[in-house]
Amino acid sequence: METLNAFNTLNAFPLAELEVGKQFYWHLGNLEIHGQILLTSWFVIGVLVIASILATRNIQTVPAGTQNLMEYALEFIRDLTKTQIGEKEYRPWVPFIGTLFLFIFISNWSGALIPWKLIRIPEGELAAPTGDINTTIALALLTSLAYFYAGFKKKGLGYFGNYVQPVAFMLPFKIIEDFTKPLSLSFRLFGNILADELVVAVLVLLVPLFIPLPVMALGLFTSAIQALIFATLAASYIGEAMEDHGEGHEEH
Repeated sequence: METLNAFNTLNAFPLAELEVGKQFYWHLGNLEIHGQILLTSWFVIGVLVIASILATRNIQTVPAGTQNLMEYALEFIRDLTKTQIGEKEYRPWVPFIGTLFLFIFISNWSGALIPWKLIRIPEGELAAPTGDINTTIALALLTSLAYFYAGFKKKGLGYFGNYVQPVAFMLPFKIIEDFTKPLSLSFRLFGNILADELVVAVLVLLVPLFIPLPVMALGLFTSAIQALIFATLAASYIGEAMEDHGEGHEEH
Protein backbone atom coordinates (compact mmCIF):
# COMPACT_ATOMS: atom_id res chain seq x y z
CA MET A 1 0.00 0.00 0.00
CA GLU A 2 2.84 2.42 0.86
CA THR A 3 4.47 1.71 -2.49
CA LEU A 4 1.18 2.42 -4.29
CA ASN A 5 0.75 5.71 -2.41
CA ALA A 6 4.29 6.76 -3.30
CA PHE A 7 3.63 5.92 -6.96
CA ASN A 8 0.44 8.00 -6.96
CA THR A 9 2.32 10.89 -5.35
CA LEU A 10 4.92 10.83 -8.13
CA ASN A 11 2.19 10.77 -10.76
CA ALA A 12 0.77 13.96 -9.26
CA PHE A 13 4.01 15.74 -10.22
CA PRO A 14 4.84 14.84 -13.85
CA LEU A 15 8.50 15.88 -14.04
CA ALA A 16 8.55 15.50 -17.82
CA GLU A 17 6.15 18.44 -18.16
CA LEU A 18 8.15 20.93 -16.13
CA GLU A 19 9.18 24.09 -17.99
CA VAL A 20 11.30 27.10 -17.12
CA GLY A 21 9.13 30.22 -17.41
CA LYS A 22 6.07 30.69 -19.58
CA GLN A 23 6.28 29.94 -23.28
CA PHE A 24 4.10 31.30 -26.10
CA TYR A 25 2.96 28.60 -28.52
CA TRP A 26 0.91 28.56 -31.70
CA HIS A 27 -1.18 25.43 -32.19
CA LEU A 28 -1.69 24.01 -35.68
CA GLY A 29 -3.65 20.83 -35.13
CA ASN A 30 -1.44 18.60 -33.01
CA LEU A 31 1.64 20.67 -33.85
CA GLU A 32 3.01 23.20 -31.34
CA ILE A 33 5.12 26.04 -32.73
CA HIS A 34 7.34 28.09 -30.43
CA GLY A 35 5.79 31.45 -31.32
CA GLN A 36 8.07 33.85 -29.46
CA ILE A 37 11.26 32.51 -31.05
CA LEU A 38 9.64 32.29 -34.48
CA LEU A 39 8.69 35.98 -34.29
CA THR A 40 12.20 37.18 -33.43
CA SER A 41 13.80 34.76 -35.92
CA TRP A 42 11.70 36.17 -38.75
CA PHE A 43 12.61 39.67 -37.62
CA VAL A 44 16.30 38.77 -38.04
CA ILE A 45 15.61 37.15 -41.43
CA GLY A 46 13.72 40.29 -42.47
CA VAL A 47 16.68 42.51 -41.52
CA LEU A 48 19.03 40.36 -43.61
CA VAL A 49 16.65 40.33 -46.61
CA ILE A 50 16.18 44.11 -46.51
CA ALA A 51 19.94 44.69 -46.20
CA SER A 52 20.54 42.38 -49.19
CA ILE A 53 17.95 44.22 -51.30
CA LEU A 54 19.38 47.63 -50.41
CA ALA A 55 22.91 46.43 -51.19
CA THR A 56 22.06 44.98 -54.62
CA ARG A 57 19.28 47.17 -56.05
CA ASN A 58 21.70 49.77 -57.47
CA ILE A 59 25.17 48.23 -57.66
CA GLN A 60 27.97 50.75 -58.18
CA THR A 61 31.52 50.19 -59.41
CA VAL A 62 32.77 52.07 -56.38
CA PRO A 63 30.66 50.68 -53.51
CA ALA A 64 29.25 52.92 -50.82
CA GLY A 65 26.77 52.70 -47.97
CA THR A 66 24.96 49.38 -47.59
CA GLN A 67 26.64 47.90 -50.67
CA ASN A 68 30.07 48.61 -49.18
CA LEU A 69 29.05 47.05 -45.85
CA MET A 70 27.69 43.89 -47.48
CA GLU A 71 30.70 43.51 -49.75
CA TYR A 72 32.97 43.80 -46.72
CA ALA A 73 30.92 41.13 -44.94
CA LEU A 74 31.10 38.86 -48.00
CA GLU A 75 34.87 39.30 -48.28
CA PHE A 76 35.28 38.55 -44.58
CA ILE A 77 33.15 35.38 -44.81
CA ARG A 78 34.96 34.26 -47.98
CA ASP A 79 38.36 34.61 -46.30
CA LEU A 80 37.14 32.77 -43.20
CA THR A 81 35.77 29.89 -45.28
CA LYS A 82 38.88 29.69 -47.46
CA THR A 83 41.15 29.55 -44.41
CA GLN A 84 39.24 26.69 -42.78
CA ILE A 85 38.30 24.59 -45.82
CA GLY A 86 41.01 25.32 -48.36
CA GLU A 87 41.18 27.29 -51.60
CA LYS A 88 40.18 24.40 -53.89
CA GLU A 89 36.92 23.49 -52.17
CA TYR A 90 35.73 26.51 -50.19
CA ARG A 91 33.54 28.29 -52.76
CA PRO A 92 30.37 26.12 -52.56
CA TRP A 93 30.37 26.54 -48.76
CA VAL A 94 30.54 30.35 -48.63
CA PRO A 95 26.71 30.76 -48.71
CA PHE A 96 26.19 28.24 -45.90
CA ILE A 97 28.91 29.64 -43.62
CA GLY A 98 27.83 33.18 -44.45
CA THR A 99 24.20 32.46 -43.59
CA LEU A 100 25.21 30.92 -40.26
CA PHE A 101 27.47 33.84 -39.37
CA LEU A 102 25.06 36.62 -40.37
CA PHE A 103 22.00 35.01 -38.77
CA ILE A 104 23.82 34.40 -35.48
CA PHE A 105 25.46 37.84 -35.56
CA ILE A 106 22.21 39.74 -36.12
CA SER A 107 20.35 37.51 -33.65
CA ASN A 108 22.94 38.14 -30.94
CA TRP A 109 22.98 41.88 -31.53
CA SER A 110 19.19 42.06 -31.57
CA GLY A 111 19.21 40.65 -28.04
CA ALA A 112 21.72 43.27 -26.93
CA LEU A 113 20.20 46.31 -28.68
CA ILE A 114 16.44 45.72 -28.86
CA PRO A 115 14.34 45.76 -25.65
CA TRP A 116 12.41 42.64 -26.64
CA LYS A 117 11.00 42.19 -23.14
CA LEU A 118 9.05 45.46 -23.41
CA ILE A 119 6.94 44.09 -26.27
CA ARG A 120 3.81 42.48 -24.88
CA ILE A 121 2.73 39.01 -26.05
CA PRO A 122 -0.03 36.76 -24.60
CA GLU A 123 2.43 34.56 -22.69
CA GLY A 124 6.15 34.48 -22.09
CA GLU A 125 8.43 37.21 -23.41
CA LEU A 126 10.44 37.92 -26.52
CA ALA A 127 14.21 37.42 -26.60
CA ALA A 128 17.05 36.93 -29.08
CA PRO A 129 16.59 33.74 -31.16
CA THR A 130 20.00 32.48 -30.08
CA GLY A 131 18.99 32.90 -26.43
CA ASP A 132 16.79 29.82 -26.87
CA ILE A 133 18.38 26.34 -26.80
CA ASN A 134 16.05 25.11 -29.59
CA THR A 135 17.54 27.61 -32.05
CA THR A 136 21.17 26.87 -31.21
CA ILE A 137 20.62 23.09 -31.37
CA ALA A 138 18.92 23.48 -34.78
CA LEU A 139 21.91 25.48 -36.06
CA ALA A 140 24.34 22.90 -34.66
CA LEU A 141 22.42 20.00 -36.25
CA LEU A 142 22.47 21.80 -39.61
CA THR A 143 26.24 22.08 -39.22
CA SER A 144 26.47 18.34 -38.49
CA LEU A 145 24.41 17.52 -41.59
CA ALA A 146 26.64 19.84 -43.63
CA TYR A 147 29.92 18.19 -42.68
CA PHE A 148 28.49 14.68 -43.11
CA TYR A 149 27.26 15.71 -46.57
CA ALA A 150 30.65 17.23 -47.42
CA GLY A 151 32.49 14.06 -46.39
CA PHE A 152 30.16 11.68 -48.23
CA LYS A 153 30.11 13.85 -51.36
CA LYS A 154 33.90 13.81 -51.64
CA LYS A 155 34.76 10.33 -50.35
CA GLY A 156 31.58 8.26 -50.65
CA LEU A 157 31.57 5.28 -48.30
CA GLY A 158 35.29 5.82 -47.85
CA TYR A 159 34.30 8.59 -45.44
CA PHE A 160 33.77 5.90 -42.80
CA GLY A 161 37.48 5.19 -43.00
CA ASN A 162 38.03 8.32 -40.92
CA TYR A 163 36.45 6.52 -37.97
CA VAL A 164 39.25 3.94 -37.75
CA GLN A 165 42.15 6.32 -38.32
CA PRO A 166 44.88 6.18 -37.20
CA VAL A 167 43.96 2.91 -35.43
CA ALA A 168 40.76 0.83 -35.32
CA PHE A 169 40.05 1.28 -31.60
CA MET A 170 39.41 4.98 -32.28
CA LEU A 171 35.97 4.04 -33.68
CA PRO A 172 33.92 4.59 -30.46
CA PHE A 173 35.77 7.85 -29.72
CA LYS A 174 35.09 9.19 -33.22
CA ILE A 175 31.39 8.30 -32.86
CA ILE A 176 31.23 10.09 -29.50
CA GLU A 177 32.94 13.08 -31.10
CA ASP A 178 30.15 13.30 -33.68
CA PHE A 179 27.67 13.73 -30.83
CA THR A 180 29.76 16.17 -28.81
CA LYS A 181 30.43 18.54 -31.70
CA PRO A 182 26.81 19.75 -32.08
CA LEU A 183 26.32 19.72 -28.31
CA SER A 184 29.35 21.92 -27.68
CA LEU A 185 28.38 24.30 -30.50
CA SER A 186 24.81 24.70 -29.30
CA PHE A 187 25.45 25.00 -25.56
CA ARG A 188 28.38 27.41 -25.98
CA LEU A 189 26.30 29.83 -28.05
CA PHE A 190 23.15 29.47 -25.94
CA GLY A 191 24.99 29.82 -22.62
CA ASN A 192 26.90 32.95 -23.58
CA ILE A 193 23.91 34.79 -25.06
CA LEU A 194 21.59 33.86 -22.19
CA ALA A 195 24.19 34.86 -19.59
CA ASP A 196 24.74 38.24 -21.26
CA GLU A 197 20.99 38.98 -21.34
CA LEU A 198 20.58 37.99 -17.69
CA VAL A 199 23.51 40.13 -16.52
CA VAL A 200 22.20 43.20 -18.36
CA ALA A 201 18.65 42.64 -17.07
CA VAL A 202 19.83 42.33 -13.45
CA LEU A 203 22.04 45.45 -13.68
CA VAL A 204 19.21 47.49 -15.25
CA LEU A 205 17.00 46.56 -12.29
CA LEU A 206 19.66 47.22 -9.64
CA VAL A 207 21.59 50.17 -11.08
CA PRO A 208 19.73 51.73 -14.04
CA LEU A 209 21.16 54.04 -16.72
CA PHE A 210 24.96 54.32 -16.46
CA ILE A 211 26.31 51.05 -15.05
CA PRO A 212 24.65 48.71 -17.61
CA LEU A 213 26.04 50.66 -20.61
CA PRO A 214 29.63 49.29 -20.42
CA VAL A 215 28.20 45.80 -19.88
CA MET A 216 25.97 46.22 -22.94
CA ALA A 217 28.97 47.35 -24.99
CA LEU A 218 30.90 44.29 -23.80
CA GLY A 219 27.85 42.19 -24.70
CA LEU A 220 27.93 43.49 -28.29
CA PHE A 221 31.60 42.51 -28.54
CA THR A 222 31.12 39.02 -27.09
CA SER A 223 28.03 38.50 -29.27
CA ALA A 224 30.10 39.18 -32.38
CA ILE A 225 32.84 36.86 -31.12
CA GLN A 226 30.31 34.06 -30.53
CA ALA A 227 29.04 34.37 -34.11
CA LEU A 228 32.62 34.24 -35.37
CA ILE A 229 33.46 31.18 -33.24
CA PHE A 230 30.37 29.27 -34.42
CA ALA A 231 31.01 30.02 -38.10
CA THR A 232 34.74 29.23 -37.80
CA LEU A 233 34.12 25.89 -36.09
CA ALA A 234 31.41 24.98 -38.63
CA ALA A 235 33.80 25.67 -41.52
CA SER A 236 36.57 23.77 -39.71
CA TYR A 237 34.37 20.69 -39.27
CA ILE A 238 33.43 20.76 -42.96
CA GLY A 239 37.10 21.07 -43.90
CA GLU A 240 38.02 18.13 -41.65
CA ALA A 241 35.29 15.98 -43.22
CA MET A 242 36.74 16.56 -46.70
CA GLU A 243 40.36 16.33 -45.63
CA ASP A 244 42.37 13.33 -46.82
CA HIS A 245 44.07 11.39 -44.04
CA GLY A 246 47.56 12.67 -43.43
CA GLU A 247 47.02 15.96 -45.25
CA GLY A 248 46.37 19.26 -43.53
CA HIS A 249 44.50 22.30 -44.71
CA GLU A 250 46.27 24.49 -47.18
CA GLU A 251 47.57 27.73 -45.77
CA HIS A 252 47.03 31.02 -47.56
